[in-house]
Amino acid sequence: MAIISDNKIHNIISKVGLVPLDVLDTSLKTAHEKKEDFVTFLIKQNLIKSEEVGQLIANNLHVRFVNLIKEQIKLEILKIIPEIVARKQKIIAFRHDEEGLKVAMNNPFDYNMVKMLEKKVGDKVIPYYATDYDIKNAFGLYRKAVQQEYATQIQQHAVRAQGSQVEDVSVVSLVDDLFNYAYTNHASDIHIEPAEEEIKIRFRIDGILHDVLTLPKNILSLIVARLKILAKLRTDETRAAQDGKINTKVEGEKVDIRVSIVPITQGEKVVMRLLSSKGQQFSLEDLGMNSRDLGLVSRGIKKPYGMILVTGPTGSGKTTTLYALIKIINSRDVNICTIEDPVEYDLEGINQIQVNPKTNLTFAEGLRSLLRQDPDVMMVGEIRDEETASIAVNSAMTGHLVLSTLHTNDSATALPRLLDMKIEPFLAASTVNVIIAQRLVRHICLKCIVSYTLTDQEIEDLKKMVDIDKFLDVEKLKDIRLYHGKGCDKCNNTGYTGRMGIFEVLEVEETIRQLIAERADSDRIKEAAQKLGMTTMLEDGFEKVVSGQTTLDEILRVTRQ
Repeated sequence: MAIISDNKIHNIISKVGLVPLDVLDTSLKTAHEKKEDFVTFLIKQNLIKSEEVGQLIANNLHVRFVNLIKEQIKLEILKIIPEIVARKQKIIAFRHDEEGLKVAMNNPFDYNMVKMLEKKVGDKVIPYYATDYDIKNAFGLYRKAVQQEYATQIQQHAVRAQGSQVEDVSVVSLVDDLFNYAYTNHASDIHIEPAEEEIKIRFRIDGILHDVLTLPKNILSLIVARLKILAKLRTDETRAAQDGKINTKVEGEKVDIRVSIVPITQGEKVVMRLLSSKGQQFSLEDLGMNSRDLGLVSRGIKKPYGMILVTGPTGSGKTTTLYALIKIINSRDVNICTIEDPVEYDLEGINQIQVNPKTNLTFAEGLRSLLRQDPDVMMVGEIRDEETASIAVNSAMTGHLVLSTLHTNDSATALPRLLDMKIEPFLAASTVNVIIAQRLVRHICLKCIVSYTLTDQEIEDLKKMVDIDKFLDVEKLKDIRLYHGKGCDKCNNTGYTGRMGIFEVLEVEETIRQLIAERADSDRIKEAAQKLGMTTMLEDGFEKVVSGQTTLDEILRVTRQ
């Protein structure tokens, strides 16, 4: 039960006039519709500062208030309360002085918790009120503590390997610590790159590669051998490329690691993709799709047959979007089958097939097999060739809903691409329901977010790069506040934490079908789709820039690649 009702918070804020009443009313309604915490919603929308609303609520409750963002919390104090307890009870230990242990709580009147903590620490516990938003942000400090532990352990491995203690290096421990360190830093990939005299370890975090560690060359063969054993690859083969998979647990979480080893001039290079079960939990809303596009996609997946295509370059999150679509469709009365290369996540209740060229199990052959499995919905990891395209389109024509991906730059280009694969125009026009084009952009770190306005020179430079008039009134642009992250300990001084999608959803309706039948090029199709109301990726990106979710630099980086 909430310690204070949303309506009371609304009244408290309205009395001091920090937020206009009409905006406050709309925010309360929207927060309830989205089932979000009202205070958190206000803070995320930059309508009020966490410190301001927290102090107002604390004053009303007649309790002490703490702004956790301003507290330099020592790790030994933080860890007095185990992370699992802190998250469940929404509490953070932030200071221990002569008064006692000071604890930030979402409910400072939870006297049972206070007494339990006093018994544990043997000292007085002083509760402070902190907003849900601040407490949840502070949970990241636990992750920071774990990261520091792994960083120290990995550095110790490096020191031993470079000195006379090389025989003391435990490769098993080193590899485990490498997995742990990558996972706690939310890395999607680990690169082990041999040079002439050293090994470079790099992590890809939020789409950007970062140098992490340098190790001496003399332990490369040991590391690679350990990874080959874990991935069940041939340890005596050093001149051919090998691919494998490691199933492991990191901090109690099941993680699948895809391993690719290729021989280069300096030795064997290893790239590993980390696939956590957390990755399949996203909904389309979580991925950043706006309400209009969500409506179009929802309409498309409710049709019993046809095709939904997701397009974009490698690493743009296409597979994650497909899984999010499957999650919506998945129920016991629907038979869903997939053919993937590789199977990235195990989905409960879904029949998943792994492509295997050695046994001639290609996308095309797998699709033929799936058609004999009485499927309602089929997911094809990628349409790569004419044969796969033909079977997928015919499956969509004969009463199946087919989900797949294509490598094209935008949604409109996907349609001529199908024609290039020898699909007849009338078939493409009648089978494709929706095309989703997407890119991934980094999300601004909310702990160090600051606003700014563009200078006249920056506006002129922007106009040269983008036809800005299509999205914003250039005259008003200098008055619009944009956002970026300054860099802090939470985001490793990058200014970003996590990623989100920018989308372009093209619904194939009668006007578009006519253009496909006429073999119109992608420019004509895109122009027609925009007249019908399609939001381009660039427009969606600018909306997310103005709302403070990402930066202008990020949108330009991914849309101009």
